[in-house]
Amino acid sequence: MPNAADETPLDVIAVGAHPDDVEFACGGTLARLVQQGYQVGIVDLTDGEPTPHCSGPAERLREAGDAAECLGIHKRINLGLPNRRLFDCFEARVALAREFRLYRPRLVLGFGDKTPMASPDHWQAMQITDAAIFYSRLTKWDDQFEGLPVHTVPQHLYFRLAFDPEILPGVASHLTVDISDTLEAKLAAVRCYRSQFARKEYLLERVQAAAVVAGQAAGVAAGEIFAAPRSICVDDLFRAVLPYAGRSAVSEQRPPEIL
Repeated sequence: MPNAADETPLDVIAVGAHPDDVEFACGGTLARLVQQGYQVGIVDLTDGEPTPHCSGPAERLREAGDAAECLGIHKRINLGLPNRRLFDCFEARVALAREFRLYRPRLVLGFGDKTPMASPDHWQAMQITDAAIFYSRLTKWDDQFEGLPVHTVPQHLYFRLAFDPEILPGVASHLTVDISDTLEAKLAAVRCYRSQFARKEYLLERVQAAAVVAGQAAGVAAGEIFAAPRSICVDDLFRAVLPYAGRSAVSEQRPPEIL
């Protein structure tokens, strides 16, 4: 029986449908969070297989491990749900909610929109993640969670696959994370998936271009955009809109990031 007391809590969990999803969407942000001293984890709902040029799940999982190492991730979990047949169902919701109860994240990052012309698993992953955050905090449900204590996730942000820097529609607010110093780590993590992208170098060019466009719009070299399902409250307006303000004007030449 899992015991939350035996596990090191994670500050942040990013949820993807397949190994490589979160690297594309927010790999730079995860690497930066690690650099800042936070405990960061990834939950992949499926193993992503079969795909045309991969030998099977074992190869894909090795690639996922290599990518996690590039980013400095502390914990990577694969729930083993079926790729191509991933659906928002009760069992999938509970399986992910168990991980939230076990690792007790303060922030969850997940899909926030459909991905037309790409896998429908991404949309299902969004719905599973939304529901699992809700299930994680429900009391009087011990039979479904093997006695794991309830956990309320304080904040949830949406991401998109980073092929385009567009803002998610229908959300309350958005913010840009400065990944100027971790863009190369993000690209290195994506390159770990040789079975998926060795023949698609143009995708890396699109990811890099989207990061540059998103960053330039916020006044930094590269960025990743997140959306919040409700407005985010800040208690220090100055630090929120001028995150570099405390640094020397001589040592810090970048303009402020505007959230």
